[in-house]
Amino acid sequence: MAFSKETFGTLENGAVITKYILTNKHGLKAAFTDLGGIWLEMWVPDKHGTLADIVLGYKEPEAYLHQDTHFGEIVGRNANRIGTATCTIDGITYALVINDNGVNNLHSGPDFLRNRIWDAEVSETENGTKITFSLFSPDGDQNYPGNADIRVSYTLTNDDEIRIDYHMTCDEDTIANFTNHAYFNLAGHASGSAMHQKAWIDADQFTIADQYSIPTGDLVPVKGTPMDFTSLKYIDQDIEADYEPLKFAGGYDHNWVLKHKEGELALSAKAVDEASGRVMEVWTDLPGIQFYTGNFLSPMEGKEKAVYDKRQGYCFETQYFPDAVNKPQFASPILKGGDIYSTTTIYKFKKEA
Repeated sequence: MAFSKETFGTLENGAVITKYILTNKHGLKAAFTDLGGIWLEMWVPDKHGTLADIVLGYKEPEAYLHQDTHFGEIVGRNANRIGTATCTIDGITYALVINDNGVNNLHSGPDFLRNRIWDAEVSETENGTKITFSLFSPDGDQNYPGNADIRVSYTLTNDDEIRIDYHMTCDEDTIANFTNHAYFNLAGHASGSAMHQKAWIDADQFTIADQYSIPTGDLVPVKGTPMDFTSLKYIDQDIEADYEPLKFAGGYDHNWVLKHKEGELALSAKAVDEASGRVMEVWTDLPGIQFYTGNFLSPMEGKEKAVYDKRQGYCFETQYFPDAVNKPQFASPILKGGDIYSTTTIYKFKKEA
């Protein structure tokens, strides 16, 4: 089995945190930790075969608990924003904690799932080595109803993929909408701005949002706007355009409406770094993808003494649309009691000559 583990560090409360390293037959390496199921490292070769770690992160576990970047963490029970920090499920209105823009709930915080130590199990599959993180979320956790059993597995496949499988069951109707919040920089996590890399998103529409980043409910065509990534383009080509949605968010931090059929695992986004030749494809069966360009990163020390700043990484967060629980016209993130939430996202790494 191609994995090893080591102590990642110790929290202020004395809890010892473990780091798990997976390696595939091509030498790609990925590291994760039982603190929040966080994706710590992703070592990918460039066109010359030189490995670099392409995800942003911190050198010690305690740092992940005292930041709002959400580097690499599993986000749930609801990823993204819920407007006015309230939602109604089966006629009951639940008040969540306001932790965004003074109005919304963001990523189900502030009691984030990244603050928990998850159970971890490593296994070998026909696709590659898999690590599964498990967590019990009791009724009332983060103010959501129902006792939930959550499993998130990462498989480093021999096709040079990180396959993330999300699974949840609950004894009551509740929200199930998970994502991973990894920040990518295909030139290497310490290489500076990632905005000269290219992106493509398989979407003809996006969910336009108000000044508080809550969708209005309207789907707006991307054609003729800076939101058009239907052809591969440099991320910074239009990021400073005089366009209200970009000004509201300080750059790209929006949800795109993916074109694939509901539930179909399909190629949905791509990033390319021409200098290194690294390419990343994003496959998902979910309806939306939040493309975020690190607009709110400010100078901070990351792993390997790297200094991260604004727009030095970007996220492709696959998920249900923001505030979908309050927008009946959007695909619903409600999981019925006794049903199974099961979804897959794949990050596939390639090289261009």
